[in-house]
Amino acid sequence: MTKQTLPRRALLASALLAALAPATAQEADSNMSQVVVLGSRTQAKTALDTAVPVGLISTKDIQSAGTLELGKVLQDLDPSFNFTSTFVSDGTDIIRPATLRGLGPDQLLVLINGKRRHQQALVNVQQTIGRGSAGTDINAIPLSAIQSIEVLRDGAAAQYGSDAIAGVINIILKKGVGNGIVSASAGTTDEGDGDTYSASASRGFALGSDGGYLNLSVEARKRDETNRAGLDTARVNPPRVTQRLGDSNAKDYYLWMNSALPMGGGELYAFGGASKRKGDSGGFFRPKEDGRNVPAVYPEGFLPNIVTTVQDASLAVGYRHDLSRDWSVDASVNHGRSQLQFHERNSINVSYWYENGESPREADTGTLKFEQTTFNLDFKGPVNLMGGELFVAAGVEWRRDNYEIEAGDPVSYQYGRTNNPAIIIRDQTGGIAASGIQGFPGYTPSTAVDQGRHNTSFYVDLERKFGPDVSVGAAVRHERYSDFGNTTIGKLNARWDPSRSLGVRGSVSTGFRAPGVQQKFYSSVSTNLNSAGVLTETLTAREDSAVTRAFGIAPLKEETSKSASIGVILRPTTTFSLTADVYRTKIDDRIVFSSTISPESGACATPAACPIRAILDPLRVGQAQFFTNAIDTSTTGLDLVAQQTIRGQGSTLVLSGQLGFNKTEVKARNSQSPVLTGAQLFDDAQVTLIERGQPRKHHVVSADYTAGAWNVTGRANYFGEVQGQGFTAPFVQTWEAKWIVDLTGRYTFNKSLSLSAGINNLFDTYPTKWDPVRAAPFPQLGFTYCWETCPFGMNGRTAYVKADYTF
Repeated sequence: MTKQTLPRRALLASALLAALAPATAQEADSNMSQVVVLGSRTQAKTALDTAVPVGLISTKDIQSAGTLELGKVLQDLDPSFNFTSTFVSDGTDIIRPATLRGLGPDQLLVLINGKRRHQQALVNVQQTIGRGSAGTDINAIPLSAIQSIEVLRDGAAAQYGSDAIAGVINIILKKGVGNGIVSASAGTTDEGDGDTYSASASRGFALGSDGGYLNLSVEARKRDETNRAGLDTARVNPPRVTQRLGDSNAKDYYLWMNSALPMGGGELYAFGGASKRKGDSGGFFRPKEDGRNVPAVYPEGFLPNIVTTVQDASLAVGYRHDLSRDWSVDASVNHGRSQLQFHERNSINVSYWYENGESPREADTGTLKFEQTTFNLDFKGPVNLMGGELFVAAGVEWRRDNYEIEAGDPVSYQYGRTNNPAIIIRDQTGGIAASGIQGFPGYTPSTAVDQGRHNTSFYVDLERKFGPDVSVGAAVRHERYSDFGNTTIGKLNARWDPSRSLGVRGSVSTGFRAPGVQQKFYSSVSTNLNSAGVLTETLTAREDSAVTRAFGIAPLKEETSKSASIGVILRPTTTFSLTADVYRTKIDDRIVFSSTISPESGACATPAACPIRAILDPLRVGQAQFFTNAIDTSTTGLDLVAQQTIRGQGSTLVLSGQLGFNKTEVKARNSQSPVLTGAQLFDDAQVTLIERGQPRKHHVVSADYTAGAWNVTGRANYFGEVQGQGFTAPFVQTWEAKWIVDLTGRYTFNKSLSLSAGINNLFDTYPTKWDPVRAAPFPQLGFTYCWETCPFGMNGRTAYVKADYTF
């Protein structure tokens, strides 16, 4: 996207959206006129009155989306949000990366009822979107517990803390007494696979007689796998399907609560929940003649089976109380935990087998754990200053993060039962037998860790109106970390409304993101042959290890950012609105997962001629990769949102269009190493993944029509083209832009019962197929459509029915 193209497209898009507005004006009933609390700590505002862009997703929107995962719902409804599909990517198959405005998963802050949500234990180390990050497991939150969702599309680290570089998502849970609902749904794909069943119930119960409540939500769902793999013509004869490419088998269970109880003139509140999700996916096929296979056990080869169990739990307890002079205080403690356990089935340890003819076929391969405890004390209220009212919010936050890796069973990582590389064990080809269980090798005792850190932050948030038309806000935040120091950041925003039909808003801010404890302490190791045929370790090295020190890679430091945005709000009638916001976010010292660093090939006359080999060989490391502050990026974009409400006699039609444009560029590749250049540390394949792995254009256009007992919603998502070269370098594979159309119909029989039916991906649209020649050998192995980036998946058309009963 050139500098000239973006404004031209913006003008065309604005004209298209403005064309939605008819000449008549009637009272609107839309998300844009509903109240949001995100982005400002003063009294709640409508989405059209905020000083920064905030989107609102209502219960009705969630019901009309037709999908059962929160990540997919957000992607279908908000063009700034991306939730790419993954497969053959280990734990990323069940905890998929969620991003905002084309940035990283860990640059998005998620709140529940305005309180920080903990991150996931999984580090995305495969070649997927968000490689090297540990974001928030968005699918750990059930749809049945959610009342609404607010999406702040603006840098907000100064207001809400580290991770809010791209923006903030605030998930508001159901509250109040009564409002019970039981739902059940079933769906399948056109291919007859991927059968999905779901059941949920939620209800509010009274606590005491003074307005207290306890809202409980329970949900369960089962999803069968989908498989879009083609014939494997390269490894088996006759050709057959050997891979599992698509959604994995999954079983998910949730129990969530939200409660409040009047007490002592204030309110005691508590919310949180627990979930357990089990995924079953495939690894990479091992052909029968491959050294990683044992023909006596698997005469036709085998496909390793990775079973992942994700357990997530959180609980926030707090007390809020009104003080004198319109001030209030809120004190809370919030604890969250994410755990991911790996188990490998349908596999084998080749070195075990060829040592004495025996090997287990399955093993636990390790567990990842992340825990976070957050304490907040917040005050807010007005202060009279120079004849006007200044609204002040101030507070302190203390947070403790801890990360743990538990080693797997010995068979999952050992080379023979003695784990002694000096003992030669040969496989069926005569080569050195592979160590560990095939598919996902286990974490070793040397990579096991139990480490943490804490930080303290102080913030002040100010907002003041100057007359009826102008409001100005400012925020400053200071954070001090126990492991790398402190930082201070700030934000300014302003809003001017010269008339009821026109508003102008803008913001500038600095921000930061502290390196996650997952990035600081994660490591893994597997054993492979080096170029000399000697068993050596391939290491994902944590910071300040022998490997990173040898390469001169400094310990991780925080990312820093500068953001700016300016927007216009048009309300020419009470039924039509249009907002346009242009933004830019620059991030320096961005933390990434390096490319795989391999020793030089060929003969080396002197150690100086092969400096990488000279470092790795004495450490018995064949290849290395690590986290490092390696790149500077710039993201520029435009968000356009238009909505029109048309009322007739007994009917309402709501037309909306949301157009999202963004472009991320890697401005610099920085290397602290005297041995590695920036291009070696972060190669072209990783640059392509950052710059083109997510759509630069994502648009959502919808029409929602209600007449009597009927409601029909049609929605179209446009996903711009994406590219990747992680598996085909130097060839860059392009997956073309596509439209995905969804249609949902709902009939309400009476006050209690309604029935819905819908079709997602109405026109059975699939991603572009791999280039059969330049992307070889992947098409020949059965890879059909996409892999490292897959914005809308490859399941094709799906149909579903759903029943809702309220009581």
